[in-house]
Amino acid sequence: MRFLSRRLVMPSDLNYANALFGGRALEWIDEEAAIYAICQLETNCLVTKHIGEISFESPATQGDIVEFGLATKKVGRTSITVTCLVRNKATKKTICFADDIVFVRVDPITRMPVEHGKTMEGLLLQTEQEMRALNME
Repeated sequence: MRFLSRRLVMPSDLNYANALFGGRALEWIDEEAAIYAICQLETNCLVTKHIGEISFESPATQGDIVEFGLATKKVGRTSITVTCLVRNKATKKTICFADDIVFVRVDPITRMPVEHGKTMEGLLLQTEQEMRALNME
């Protein structure tokens, strides 16, 4: 799992208990997972079809930096399934885990599903090449 993005928990992100509001965490997860899927499939014509199990493990509070780890779980003909782990940057404690987030590529005009032409093997190679280009290996 690659941790690709971070956010600072601000006062407007808090619930009545002064912890990160679950709805805000889900909003961030959907956005981060969508960006990840867009980069993987090299198209921004994606829609969120499904978010599976969501588990909240520990709170985040004002001033915490949270980071988002994302990984490709499955590649379908028109879809990609990713998983997202949100953790506290400093303590590495899991804040939230969202599994089976499914995005479907759609035609920009008809909004009907269309094939994306990617495979799991191809995406692994693409990631390896990107990391090599960034000297991250």
